[in-house]
Amino acid sequence: MKPLLSTSQDSNSLQALGRASVQIIHDLKNQLNGLKLYATFLRKRLEKSERPQDEMETVDKLIAGLDRAAGDLSTLVQYGQPIELRKQPRVDIQKIMRGVAASFSTGVRTTGHLTGQMIIESDPPSLTGEFDPAVLTEAFKSISLGAMKMQSGDGLPTLRVSLKREASNGGTALVEWHGVSKMDHDPFQSFAGSSEIRMSLAAKIIEAHGGSAEHGNGTLSVRLPLTS
Repeated sequence: MKPLLSTSQDSNSLQALGRASVQIIHDLKNQLNGLKLYATFLRKRLEKSERPQDEMETVDKLIAGLDRAAGDLSTLVQYGQPIELRKQPRVDIQKIMRGVAASFSTGVRTTGHLTGQMIIESDPPSLTGEFDPAVLTEAFKSISLGAMKMQSGDGLPTLRVSLKREASNGGTALVEWHGVSKMDHDPFQSFAGSSEIRMSLAAKIIEAHGGSAEHGNGTLSVRLPLTS
């Protein structure tokens, strides 16, 4: 019978496994980038030889798929590393979210397709705290893109996002993405696809700021501590 590991041994084993996983993912990404280089070279050869359009489209899809896979692996590498924050005082969550919404309205693309429109609903004039604005912006973008893909219905989706202040615990910002279709898993704790990988990293960023990210009842919710 194999002896049980002590808590410290178990922790060390998990850390070693985590480091090894990050290295393996990094190596896989390098291999994908090599394949993309060959695919790009092939596309240039096809252009010169005036090959049929369907062959060009096939190579384009191959390159796009390699890009997506490499991007997912980059996100996994980020997830496996500690979150380093450069916090600044009086960063306004509402201002960050309005910037994210503006980027959608100007035609942000994800995996080759235009996303929808975001509508921000906010009661308080500001929601300020000590945050890393650049990192938090990327987290909100990832959650918003994921929420867009989870919208039900046909056509270009419209995503409604509400912001408000909760009085408990000295003041907490609550950001909610509404109208999300029901899922059989928590997208903040999943690696089932590109959106879930990025949303899991976003949740880790939120938690590094002392907040939380949850999914339930057709809503994605993020809470972050405020300073004023």
